[in-house]
Amino acid sequence: MFCFVQIVSNDSSPMEVELETSWFLQCLHAYFCFFLIFTLITILPLLSLLFSLLPRPKLWCTCEICHTYLNMSWSKQFDNLCDWYTHLLKNSPGNTIHIHVLGNTITANPDNVEYMLKTRFENFPKGKPFSLILGDFLGRGIFNVDGDSWRFQKKMASLELGKPSIKSFAFEIINCEIKDRLIPLLSSFAASQKEQHRVLDLQDVFRRFSFDTICRFSFGLDPKCLELSLPMSKFAMAFDLASKLSAERAMTAFPLVWKLKRALNLASEKQLKKAIKIIHILAKEVIRQRRKMGFLAHNDLLSRFMCTINDETYLRDVVISFLLAGRDTVASGLTSLFWLLAKHPNVESEIRREADRVLGKNQELTSFGEMKELHYLQAAVYESMRLYPPIQFDSKFCVDDDILPDGSLLRRGTRVTYHPYAMGRIEEIWGPDCLEFKPERWLKDDGVFSPENPFKYPVFQAGFRVCLGKEIALLELKSVALSLLRRFQIQLATRPHPTLRFSPGLTATLSGGLPVLIREREVAPA
Repeated sequence: MFCFVQIVSNDSSPMEVELETSWFLQCLHAYFCFFLIFTLITILPLLSLLFSLLPRPKLWCTCEICHTYLNMSWSKQFDNLCDWYTHLLKNSPGNTIHIHVLGNTITANPDNVEYMLKTRFENFPKGKPFSLILGDFLGRGIFNVDGDSWRFQKKMASLELGKPSIKSFAFEIINCEIKDRLIPLLSSFAASQKEQHRVLDLQDVFRRFSFDTICRFSFGLDPKCLELSLPMSKFAMAFDLASKLSAERAMTAFPLVWKLKRALNLASEKQLKKAIKIIHILAKEVIRQRRKMGFLAHNDLLSRFMCTINDETYLRDVVISFLLAGRDTVASGLTSLFWLLAKHPNVESEIRREADRVLGKNQELTSFGEMKELHYLQAAVYESMRLYPPIQFDSKFCVDDDILPDGSLLRRGTRVTYHPYAMGRIEEIWGPDCLEFKPERWLKDDGVFSPENPFKYPVFQAGFRVCLGKEIALLELKSVALSLLRRFQIQLATRPHPTLRFSPGLTATLSGGLPVLIREREVAPA
């Protein structure tokens, strides 16, 4: 009121009145903006809390499964959400359940998986909801797109990854990383461990190894994360955080919450934005360096893509997708494999015996082709991923109303998830010994490895979206396992828990890592 009286005072000139009026309006605008931001920041979290405490509206589902999911009471009985889902799927007709508050149908039925990934593939794309959740992180990369963009990237990648030359190139890089960095690092640790009783996080080592390997294979650049000093990679740390926070988006029952936080740049969404900014800067730097070094005469995948694509943003998204595919999944597969091998020394011994028989005692692997003769090793790797798949579940979205083979009705827009983790634990699929780590289940009577129906074992997906880097990933897993088991004795540093415990993320990551003790084996006479 004082300002208003001052403005209309007869003593004021027209110019003074105009200036004072403008100043007043600016102050009023600034105050309003401050009040709005303050209200959103302080009131929204309180409303969210009150909303969670108040009785749920009738339009919400009040079934037991949804109630258990929302209040997280499942955690009283199960270590992981995937174990609770497994319990529900094992005891549900058709091995299919419905989480109504998520709009999600989850299945562990092989017939349903084949229907989604092959028979009615066009009706079950990744979908816009999924692309929105991961869009900030993965952009237009192959894991986050459908239609022509997906077909183009698939064609490009399959043409390159199927060439014998690229497999030989991968073999050279993997062996080089093992001989020059992984083995020296573990040998150094084993030597110092005698004096200091140090414990090594093998999961961290595998993540560094796979990060170095995928960068050298895909981009022709070496981040050197596995050097003896174990340097921290800003890029890798940002990648881990972005993966974790993006996964949390997918798990929320109320997408509006993360969307509001993103709009207001608050809390986890603010962290995600910062992490993605770092990833984008470094991904662009990878592309810039590759252009500077020249890409026409190089074998890495990025160079091959750059011969066809000029769009910098598109190339950036390709880089990020390669990293997600080649780093986290391989590290996850290696971590669970060595956890199982430490608990099953008989399997470890059989892998070494087979290697001595096929390759010769103390003789190293010399070619990609020799790996094909190690059937028991292949079986052990497959069996490990049956129980602990790197990607525990995968979701699609139903375009039109549909009916799954088990009779489940799907309305358009429904999220449909198949669950490899649960499928590996269902007796109807794998028999009464499904919870046992038993590589022999993959071998014929003559000891030759025999793969299963991919829709029964969708660890590498199946159908049209089957993993294009499957052979390279298996080569990496088997090469590391073979090299380390023949040279080191690896023991769990703590008493093993009956099951693994996982942290949130797009791939299966052990909570607390994999602490181990390492000793070098004595070299047996040839």
